[in-house]
Amino acid sequence: MIPMEPTTVHSTFVVEHHYPYSPEKVFAAFSDPARKRRWYAEGEANDVEQYEMDFRVGGEERLRYHFRPGHPIEGQVITNQARIQDIVPGQRVVTAQTMTLQDKRLFSALVTLEFVPSADGTDLICTNQGAFYEAAGPDFPKMIEQGWRGMLDKIEQVLGQ
Repeated sequence: MIPMEPTTVHSTFVVEHHYPYSPEKVFAAFSDPARKRRWYAEGEANDVEQYEMDFRVGGEERLRYHFRPGHPIEGQVITNQARIQDIVPGQRVVTAQTMTLQDKRLFSALVTLEFVPSADGTDLICTNQGAFYEAAGPDFPKMIEQGWRGMLDKIEQVLGQ
């Protein structure tokens, strides 16, 4: 019998970001569906078809969007689904997420967000523990990490309002 190569890549990364706002205010950017939609779902390269979030333990978050003309995968649909595993207000949110492109599952991840008070605001620690499938390709873990970095930067716009 010929041994098979693994089809799943496991990758864990941690992204940290400092905000000059209280943990409660930063937490609100994750717990309020209207605020989260602005930094998490909306983007220059995509049109949101659906975004909804039921922010409670056991609640679900759904995002569906397609890429605009000019994007390398224009017109293709991404679906992100998450179930909230744990919430400690102002301190922690844990979600189990899955992303698909068209009908191909790309990855599943456990994402832990920690809101740590600092002398001048909040240090956010985002830990993504993912299983990346063959449809995603070998560079996908790095792309997801870059995506989180960009989204955490976008939160500044929401917090400043």
